[in-house]
Amino acid sequence: MQLASIVKELEYESVQGDLAKEITGVACDSREVLPGNLFVAISGFTSDGHKYVGEAVKRGAAAVIVEREAVSSDATVTMIQVKNARLALAKVSAHFYQYPSEKLNMIGITGTNGKTSTAYFLQSILEATGKSTGIIGTIGTLINGELLETKNTTPESLQLQQFFSEMEKRGVSDCVMEVSSHAIDLKRTAYTTFHTGVFTNLSPDHLELHKSMDEYFHVKAKLFDQTYGFNVINMDDPYGQKLVEKVRGKEPAVVTYGLNPTADIYASDIDYSFEGTTYMVNTPTGNFKAKVNLPGEIYVYNSLAAAAAAYCSNISFEVIQQGLKNVAGIKGRLETVYSSGDYKVVVDFCHTEDALEKALKTIRPYVKGKLILVFGVYADESESGREKRSGMARVAATYADLSVVTSDNPKHHDPKLIIREISQEMKANGGNYHAFLHRKEAIEYAVRVSNEDDVILIAGKGHETTQIVGDQEIPFNEKEIVMEALRAKEKRVKL
Repeated sequence: MQLASIVKELEYESVQGDLAKEITGVACDSREVLPGNLFVAISGFTSDGHKYVGEAVKRGAAAVIVEREAVSSDATVTMIQVKNARLALAKVSAHFYQYPSEKLNMIGITGTNGKTSTAYFLQSILEATGKSTGIIGTIGTLINGELLETKNTTPESLQLQQFFSEMEKRGVSDCVMEVSSHAIDLKRTAYTTFHTGVFTNLSPDHLELHKSMDEYFHVKAKLFDQTYGFNVINMDDPYGQKLVEKVRGKEPAVVTYGLNPTADIYASDIDYSFEGTTYMVNTPTGNFKAKVNLPGEIYVYNSLAAAAAAYCSNISFEVIQQGLKNVAGIKGRLETVYSSGDYKVVVDFCHTEDALEKALKTIRPYVKGKLILVFGVYADESESGREKRSGMARVAATYADLSVVTSDNPKHHDPKLIIREISQEMKANGGNYHAFLHRKEAIEYAVRVSNEDDVILIAGKGHETTQIVGDQEIPFNEKEIVMEALRAKEKRVKL
């Protein structure tokens, strides 16, 4: 594809070199540059692509997009300077792959909690219609049953456009995508067209990036400026109500959902059990009974969001009903990894105050013995990080009989400081707790002190099978650790 065609609609500051050259591909990682590629130098959280312009040129880049002047030893390389390289990357990537999102039925899901389970409920409904469906989110990217690992909940714009293009080639008709606030703020979803946007809820998270809940909300709300069909919004959430006021009257139709009968689509006659939930889905054109194989109110909301989005796509009640029922469970979402009578070990991805509270309140009614919680908090040393640690500690002290405080993904943060601050808040709120620096030891302790009627909730990592310490990603499979701890406990009992 001609470089002149790729950059035609870019607002660039200057151009040095020839635009009449053929481009073989786009790259934003210098290590992935191939001869004839267009390299876009973007600034990340830990590295700056401008430092690697020379390496990209050595690898054969034919052109480079930068935000500030960068020197190339090769005069034949075209240098294009723009104000925002991330926005430029999204634009040139979409153009190079010929705007593949426009050829898919794109459904974007955003909110603090519930994005993954809503996405998997919706994928199951779409597949129940016989459609080939792709999914992009926290657990990875799924194309025709093939799971591809991705680093972020919502990948970089270049990788997104590559995934959309691959889906189109493989005959995928519908793509369900989790849309994180980071992705919106960092322009990863720019030039992606969505038929439907879904809003789940909003609670404090990522405030190290967004600084305030108001800013966090306004970033999330940007997704609903990229839709052309429907905006499906949780009307029971205060920020959902605020979003309805913001987007109502615009071209995409607003469809609300919730437990309150004032919503367009609402749940009633809810019957909860630890094995799952049944409820009545009420719509403007009729109602039907839904069965969800996951416990608690949060999964009523998430499955109802999926049902509402499917309703907007004119999918029949029978198919929606079957699609919801087909979801046997979702990896790392209130997933029971061991069960024997009333004794259970459950893992969940909950890593915010709101999500942790919902998980504990969901499990609490079914616990005959003690509810034991293993948790840590990944949060930086900022004021918002301290607030998050305090909030999660207060929830733990309130709802768990015993909390085992430990690390999550400490990355470059000081785990001893984080654990100390959580412990101080636990003590201040009268919580019963023990603290362990190493997460494996914390899980082993929880198993060791548990009894036959107890339920252990291991919170924070869910589906993840690694732990990030510093720059290292260390293998860490909580299910395997649980099973090893149970075997060790059984041996001690026999002795």
